[in-house]
Amino acid sequence: MKKFKKIGEKISMHPIMAFILLTGLVIILSGILDALDASVTYNKVNTKTGGYETTLVTVESLLNLSGIKYVFSNTVSNFVSFTPLSMLLIVLIGISIMDRSGFLDSMFFLLTKRMPKTAVTFVFTLICIVTSLTGDLCFVVLIPLAALLFKYGKRNPKAGIISSFAALSLGYGMNIIISSVDSSMLTATESAARIISNLYTINSACFLYIMIPATLIGAALITYVTEKIIAPRLGKYEVDEEEIVQDKDKLTRREVKGLLLAGIGALIYLVVFIYNIIPNVPFGGNLLDYSQNRYIDKLFGYDSFFNSGFVFVITFLFFLCGVLYGVGTKTIKNHHDVCNYLSHSLDGIGKIIVLLFCSSMFISLLRYTNIGSLFTAFLSNIVLNSSFTGVPLLLMVLLFSIISTILQPSFVNRWNILSGSFVPAMMSGGFTAEFAQLVFTAGSSIMYPITPVMAYFVIYISFLEKYDKESVGIIKSIKYMIPYALIILAMWVVLLLLWYVIGIPLGLSSSSVL
Repeated sequence: MKKFKKIGEKISMHPIMAFILLTGLVIILSGILDALDASVTYNKVNTKTGGYETTLVTVESLLNLSGIKYVFSNTVSNFVSFTPLSMLLIVLIGISIMDRSGFLDSMFFLLTKRMPKTAVTFVFTLICIVTSLTGDLCFVVLIPLAALLFKYGKRNPKAGIISSFAALSLGYGMNIIISSVDSSMLTATESAARIISNLYTINSACFLYIMIPATLIGAALITYVTEKIIAPRLGKYEVDEEEIVQDKDKLTRREVKGLLLAGIGALIYLVVFIYNIIPNVPFGGNLLDYSQNRYIDKLFGYDSFFNSGFVFVITFLFFLCGVLYGVGTKTIKNHHDVCNYLSHSLDGIGKIIVLLFCSSMFISLLRYTNIGSLFTAFLSNIVLNSSFTGVPLLLMVLLFSIISTILQPSFVNRWNILSGSFVPAMMSGGFTAEFAQLVFTAGSSIMYPITPVMAYFVIYISFLEKYDKESVGIIKSIKYMIPYALIILAMWVVLLLLWYVIGIPLGLSSSSVL
């Protein structure tokens, strides 16, 4: 074991260099596949006509003239438009003032002073899973907050970062309320199902019954891994002098006043905001996209207010809480304090910016080459041409959902390719279309926290780097995720087989078998 550990330490490298090498690998691989004329033809369901259309996927080389031009002309623009970059910078401004004003210290103390550490981990994990329905924003909000929650609780902040990223990523596969991602996939699922049955319809609450135990059991399992495996492995966090958190037995009168003032301001802000996302009320519902049918799409759809403005909504809430608390406790005396506090979390962020740049280059070039789509289409054809039924088919779809996530983590884009084969194959094998999507979502979420191709993986590794004295590296950061992925995979295998064998309804007007 010691020899393997030494070998692992030797091959470990800085994540910036790892992303650069991965980018080089993508460039070389694209040239090789293009020279071999690699291509795959698959059947895609046309959501407008309801029929199959033949789609050809080819590789775009980065070693020819057009590929080289793309690299040099689009790298900067791809970085500027890289969503994790803008989201992180904006959210950190709000978190900065909450942290520096003392609001987070007092709030976390108030919420956790009578709670055991395990209970705190479970509750925060459950919050991460539930809020994963908001999409990508939850990664840039909850990962830095998790680090501070653990730090103020006299625990290693890396444990908070690791557990929150695991819960957020794996939470894409388990949520009581369907997300906008689920809703988008349901459209493709329904279209694919009508290849077999013309009148097939799907209820938006089709996963409710299986998701309730999945969410609660998943939160408990993630908590178990964090407390029994990850936290002991990390050990005690060595704080710098400026990071030392003072012990206290109770809140001071000023801190109570500050929390009360911040609470009143936040309550008024949230009431106004929530009223404007309630449909069909007088002067309300102004922030919804009424061109959509499902409420979740009205709220989080592509053209909705949330999709473009929710980051600032959250940031302004953080700003409001931080300022009002600071005024109440006198930690903010004038506008100079406000301005100085706003940039606190951005201090020493240079390494994170470089990491984001290298990650954006790697992801954008991989997407340009179509290597991920080629691999996904290849798997799609295997399933469509297979003769498996029952449990073997279920396990094959689960496995292919897992491995297809490695190179193309986007749930919706991948499901647009795979639904044309997964859904008809599983329906022909006696399963429902909803169950096909459930198996795909569960499998995809298992690999989601492990692949560096996932855009928000860089946020996770960036904060590990921030709270570690030495470079963590991509391999080590992935190793942290493996216990979570394995235990949640075991959970899903048990739940899926249980629901299939017993015939328990998946949700409202939905079952696992036809």
